[in-house]
Amino acid sequence: MSSQPTPLIQSIPVELIDVVNPRVRNRKVFLEMVESIAAVGLKRPITVTPRLGDPGVRYDLICGQGRLEAFRELGQATIPALVVSAGTEECLVMGLVENVARRQHNALDLLHDIDGMKKRGHSDAEIARKTGLSGEYVRGVLRLLGSNETRLLRAVEAGHLPVSVAIAIADAEDDDVQQVLQEAYERNLLRGNSLLAARRLVQQRRVQGKRVKTPEGSKQKVLTVNALLRTYQADVDKKRVITRNAASTRNRLAFVVEALRTLLADEGFATLLRAEGLLTLPKPLKDHLGTRAEGA
Repeated sequence: MSSQPTPLIQSIPVELIDVVNPRVRNRKVFLEMVESIAAVGLKRPITVTPRLGDPGVRYDLICGQGRLEAFRELGQATIPALVVSAGTEECLVMGLVENVARRQHNALDLLHDIDGMKKRGHSDAEIARKTGLSGEYVRGVLRLLGSNETRLLRAVEAGHLPVSVAIAIADAEDDDVQQVLQEAYERNLLRGNSLLAARRLVQQRRVQGKRVKTPEGSKQKVLTVNALLRTYQADVDKKRVITRNAASTRNRLAFVVEALRTLLADEGFATLLRAEGLLTLPKPLKDHLGTRAEGA
């Protein structure tokens, strides 16, 4: 295999970048990304490949649609990008690899990044600034990591448990944990389903321990070309099912519309509708039928 030169990070005008395989994004997650980039900057450059356009050179996006859209949302003219040389198929595979790898990230791994920054000499304030998290959250995560409270950490990261309550549970004796939950309830930190989930978590922690144990002998799956192809094929199959269902629904709607149009064209049927006071139709159906429905 011939060695490829290490791609350099370049500043690329956002108007010259095309998203060839766009994905629909969660609006809430996207706005959080925009806020993070606005506060602490871009943590990782996007990846693009050049192609000859008219006029001049344009770039196809390989990885980083959310980051690119966030820069456009913030009105930025350029964005840091790794420029690589890749064909169409290579671009699709590289984008698929990033998406699959992102979905395989363990939430606990992300929390351990905070611990790694602390070990590299960053202060709590620096970590909070770089990650966009609050100082209280950073200190709480470090404290829970130091106590090996992985079960509580997962609940904190998932938003099921405030970090302050998690620390109070970690510091309390077993007999005092219920008092901690009662105080959290009185302070409106835990209510309803959140309180029930916290009680189940406390029970699991008491019976199974602080750490979330992985099955003995289990190993992290290696991402292979065949695994990627299977993932891609499964996604294609799902989209085919959606397409078939959409076509079936469209055909049924067309049948209903034509049947109603025929019935409404019958003056006797229209007279019966008026006599029974059935003069209205759902707006989408009325729009399909056109003006004939209005006279019914």
